Amino acid sequence: MELPLFPLGTVLYPGLVLPLHVFEERYRVMVRELLAAEDDRGFGVVAIRAGHEVGADSVGAMYDVGCSADIRQVTPYDDGRYDLLATGGRRFRLHAVSTHRPYLVGEVEWLDEELGEDVTVLAAAAAHAFRGYQRLVAGQDPGTDQELPGDPVVLSYLISAAVVLDVADKHRLLAAPDAAGRLRLVRGLLRRETELLRTLRALPAVDLLRGAAISPS
Repeated sequence: MELPLFPLGTVLYPGLVLPLHVFEERYRVMVRELLAAEDDRGFGVVAIRAGHEVGADSVGAMYDVGCSADIRQVTPYDDGRYDLLATGGRRFRLHAVSTHRPYLVGEVEWLDEELGEDVTVLAAAAAHAFRGYQRLVAGQDPGTDQELPGDPVVLSYLISAAVVLDVADKHRLLAAPDAAGRLRLVRGLLRRETELLRTLRALPAVDLLRGAAISPS
């Protein structure tokens, strides 16, 4: 199917909240058309590969797995700009990009959400690693740990969004074939980042670790 695309320098995960300030004319057009639609206000968010920040108008300029975004709130400005609050929906694989509209349109294939093998064990291990990472970064006492979701799929996306990583690693997590694979991968990344923090004694931006926003289903 075809999906309007909004390339960004970040990765959106299902269930996560994304604020956007829309100022470029072609994306103003996209928002106006989405708001005028009666049944579908969704668009696709795809991360831009390094070196393609400007002119991301081809499949090669973007990562191949993205996430749909559903508009939840809109604040229009008199000059045509918009502030949007969108929520991540479904993952998709990007096969082709068209420029027949003022904005980019992708030919996409929806991806299923599978649990994978040993997902319960992997979820517990990833949650444990994440709590240790949070304490190290934010200086939390073990007694102040936030409650984590029990659903392995939701947990996999929450941890993936909250840990501070570069876009390439963020995309690897989004593109994982199932929740088990994502939890296994993020656990390894947490171990790597925790060891780096302990060795270098340098902290990433902690605001991302104080609880990533998950939209209610």
